[in-house]
Amino acid sequence: MAGSSLSALDVAFLCLESETSPMHMGAVVTFTARRPVDPAALTALLAERAARLPKLRQRARAELFPPGSASWTEDPEFVAADHIHHVTLSSLYEPDPLTAYASRWIAEPLDTSRPLWHLTLVTGLPDGNFALLLKLHHALTDGAGAYAVAAGLLDGVELPERIPAARPIPAPRSTLDTVKDALGTVWDQANETAGIASSLVRAARPPLSPVSAPTSAERRLGFVRLPLTELRQVRKAHGGTTNDVVLAVLSGALREWLVNRGHRADGRTLRALIPVSVRGRAAGQLGGNKLSGYLCDLPVGEDDPVERLRVVRRAMTRNKAAGPSRGAGALPLLADRVPPLLHRLGTRKAGLAAPMLFDLVITTVPVPPARLSLGGARLAEVYPFVPLAPRHAVGIAVATYRDSVHIGLQVNGEAVPDVGSLRDAVLKSADRLLDAS
Repeated sequence: MAGSSLSALDVAFLCLESETSPMHMGAVVTFTARRPVDPAALTALLAERAARLPKLRQRARAELFPPGSASWTEDPEFVAADHIHHVTLSSLYEPDPLTAYASRWIAEPLDTSRPLWHLTLVTGLPDGNFALLLKLHHALTDGAGAYAVAAGLLDGVELPERIPAARPIPAPRSTLDTVKDALGTVWDQANETAGIASSLVRAARPPLSPVSAPTSAERRLGFVRLPLTELRQVRKAHGGTTNDVVLAVLSGALREWLVNRGHRADGRTLRALIPVSVRGRAAGQLGGNKLSGYLCDLPVGEDDPVERLRVVRRAMTRNKAAGPSRGAGALPLLADRVPPLLHRLGTRKAGLAAPMLFDLVITTVPVPPARLSLGGARLAEVYPFVPLAPRHAVGIAVATYRDSVHIGLQVNGEAVPDVGSLRDAVLKSADRLLDAS
């Protein structure tokens, strides 16, 4: 029996899936163990908790009507343990075995005929610590909804109940008034959709970005950890939000990285698609994708770190004033209004045109500030990873947890053989901005 339907945007993420452009989100989460880890007991605990999460027991099934649509259905062969693996790493052959392993792990697509998730428990880290590597397909949920999955696997985290707010009973209305309201809603949405489509056309430009790349199945990951107190010090000195400061840091890092790769940076911008959650309080914690987005031209051509922050602040202030339902950055809203059949027919080819609209994706994944643990081991670091859009060389995801900002860098391994240079550029850019504050 079919369950809830996938939205058109969820179907679009399924249609974008390929061997060279897997559409799963990822996270590398490290834990500080206070006692020796029992991998068998920990994997059994994870399997028990995963089996309790209804969404993890479901797979996507194509439907005949509406044409091209799909729904979530219980997988009759579901066994949670089949989605959980354990590996023990050694530093004998790799100076940074976790990063090396995670780079190979993130490149492996999920099996779309099965429930769309996978866990890997990694032991053998220094001081007896361990890591949990999580994959979730973007068709399953967005970054904001992904917390429900992670939370359900951790110790003692209570997910908030969805209690609908009490609403006053509306007064009876005439059929004519009801029809007028419905037509008004359709008209408003049609105007909004036309505005987004028009903005997309105007925003398109030749795909000549220095961070575009031929498609490749190879991936490399980089982990960057920045002290939150330092970013807040910058924010206090120059204004804006912590997210503005992070975008300014990344702008400086991309400038440094481009120069090191032999590209001209002066006078250049790189356009970032910044996803924005439109998940309301009443929406399900794990539901499908509830996304819009902003386009932000990152001032990589500006050498002054403080001026870069000012430019980013102005750009993000304009985006927020316009709202998440306008402009070319709202393309996820547009995709959610396209019939699923059209996604089946053309989304993969349309995805190849991503470099005409934006150069990279920079997303923020919400993580609660409460101290989290797994099997009694404290969560130490959480590095999220966003899927690489077709023909993109770089994708960046950011998560703030406790006293640190964790930045996950994912790159096309053939186009960017050394992700370490970009990681070092992020650290250098953060230091320059802090020194100027």
